[in-house]
Amino acid sequence: MKSISLYVDRDSILHRIDPINKLLYILVAIAIPILIPTLNVAFICMLFSLLLLGIGKVLKKSLPVYGFVFLVLITVIVIQGLFHPTNETLLFTVGPMTFYREGFLFALMITFRVINIVGAFLILVLTTKPSDLVEGLVRRGLSPRFGYVLGSVFQIIPQMMSTMKTITDAQRSRGMETEGKLSVRIKAFLPLIGPVVLSSLINVKERAMALEVRGFNAKGKKTFLNEEKVYVATAWIQWGLWIGLAAAVIWRMFR
Repeated sequence: MKSISLYVDRDSILHRIDPINKLLYILVAIAIPILIPTLNVAFICMLFSLLLLGIGKVLKKSLPVYGFVFLVLITVIVIQGLFHPTNETLLFTVGPMTFYREGFLFALMITFRVINIVGAFLILVLTTKPSDLVEGLVRRGLSPRFGYVLGSVFQIIPQMMSTMKTITDAQRSRGMETEGKLSVRIKAFLPLIGPVVLSSLINVKERAMALEVRGFNAKGKKTFLNEEKVYVATAWIQWGLWIGLAAAVIWRMFR
């Protein structure tokens, strides 16, 4: 059965790290560049997240996401370079457009932060099975109901993409044109999106029934089917992340 999550099965040390630590890394990766708002720190955090994606052997899988992110970031660089309120120092000119150093550096910091944040989330999503993450959270006290909902969130986008592909193939087999000019794509949009939405609503009902079948309303202590996994250097990684965050907080307080 094909997986309906974004998880990529690889043999890497990142795949053997506790999912809770990856959640903690997201928090630290977001917080440190905010607490220490310098271009160098944002650049280092970005490089570290990209390095982890490389270690996890999922950097290539993250490129389509970054491709979309870069389209947005290019507009940020252009707008800030032209119109940032603190613009004073001329950097370069392209035709009638004049870019300033202050706005460009501000946009560059935003770019580094966004790449870092996206990378931190991709580390979790691409190297962690949703079931492992949910089970880890439930073992630490999260309600099984919320755990099931969280697992569904990780699956909903890949599931809708798979459903969209199946419906598109079915409509093509019936002679519908789904590729070509923009007008053709727009014309095919409604016949495609309708079944996708209907299928999603049916899935919601099925998930609600699954909650009842799996005994989520049953009283008493819940047990786990699988034994708790042993992950790599869990305590050391946690201490390292907390120390890094504490150092950033202390720097912020005494700067």
